[in-house]
Amino acid sequence: MDFIEELTWRGMIHDMMPGTVEQLKKEMTTAYLGFDPTADSLHIGHLVGVMMLKHFQRCGHKPLALIGGATGMIGDPSGKSLERNLLDEETLRHNQTAIKAQLSKLIDFDSDAPNAAEMVNNYDWMKGQTFLGFIRDIGKLITVNYMMAKDSVKKRFNGEGEGMSFTEFTYQLVQGFDFLTLYETKNCKLQLGGSDQWGNITTGTELIRRKANGEAFALTCPLIKKADGTKFGKTESGNVWLDPRYTSPYKFYQFWVNVSDEDAERYIKIFTLLDKATVESLIAEHREAPHLRKLQKRLAEELTVMIHSREEYERAVAASSILFGGGAEALKAADERTILEVFDGVPQFEISAADLAVASGVPFAALCTEKASVFASKGELRRLVQGGGISLNGTKVTDAEQPVATEDLISGKFLLVQKGKKNYFLLIAK
Repeated sequence: MDFIEELTWRGMIHDMMPGTVEQLKKEMTTAYLGFDPTADSLHIGHLVGVMMLKHFQRCGHKPLALIGGATGMIGDPSGKSLERNLLDEETLRHNQTAIKAQLSKLIDFDSDAPNAAEMVNNYDWMKGQTFLGFIRDIGKLITVNYMMAKDSVKKRFNGEGEGMSFTEFTYQLVQGFDFLTLYETKNCKLQLGGSDQWGNITTGTELIRRKANGEAFALTCPLIKKADGTKFGKTESGNVWLDPRYTSPYKFYQFWVNVSDEDAERYIKIFTLLDKATVESLIAEHREAPHLRKLQKRLAEELTVMIHSREEYERAVAASSILFGGGAEALKAADERTILEVFDGVPQFEISAADLAVASGVPFAALCTEKASVFASKGELRRLVQGGGISLNGTKVTDAEQPVATEDLISGKFLLVQKGKKNYFLLIAK
């Protein structure tokens, strides 16, 4: 496999320094890409970078995953991001270990292959730096004119935003020093990143030229946005995390299965390892029958299996069928975790398990008005029952007085009342 060819057809190249193609053809090359360690999980916004490193290794080259521990201790240099908090060293090391565990599912860190990946942390070489030493050894090599010429800096000085802090301005020197250090200690000749990093990355190649009299290269991928121009990877509830503690496999699956047709055509190339022929065939099939959402379903399958497991994917599909046509059988088969995930956010009511255990059970009308205030009155409930608008556990309720007993509980704990097509109420027996 050729790395540049692979990324090109996948739409994953934005900028590339001259000579990069030749360098990759010449020898097994080491490249690095940075990750922000301010949480103990990556989210799907990091996946583009992860896939770049994955393809790089598949093509026979050596990836380095750099944890930005030093920069994590600076926090957000603009002071505006609530997500990039200042970290102490203990938290930093914990986050690094967790991120490595996630990356290890996708990238080979542990084999004895010559291109096995390594994880590095820029805190390890920055913590011994003094301010005087840094400005003497590094600061003198890069002129202010050079730094001011960067697009990212020019935009800020031309009235976009509220100016620029000294920390932000010098950030490119810190990132450039990372590249120089990895060039000198790991023979790293290429830095990968998002297109917004181009200025910082090329500062690193300039430092390597001036300090080490060496040659290094840069390659960036486009910033991923949704077709409507909004930020990729964000939902109403925040980031879509790779760790199931923060985003359940079901919600992770749902994110991908619900992307637009246009986005699905791009994402299937960027976020999966499917080959070109398979991807083109899937896109053609999808265009013939977009209502079947084959592309989104395959995208969701590939990502959920890759990040979680085949078992979690199958569980997510089964959970989805509860809402989309699975009815009573799908509900009956669901376990407690699945029920809570699928109906997270719907109104919940606690009821007494002892009430359901009596021989005659509890009349449905009494259950939904007296034991749990699902309906304002029995009159309202009866009218809806007569109109065929209420279901219990996926089955239409035809008699407002039908008894509900312990054996009706899903997973021994839940009753699901549905009013109309979209209004759900979860009764939890305790």
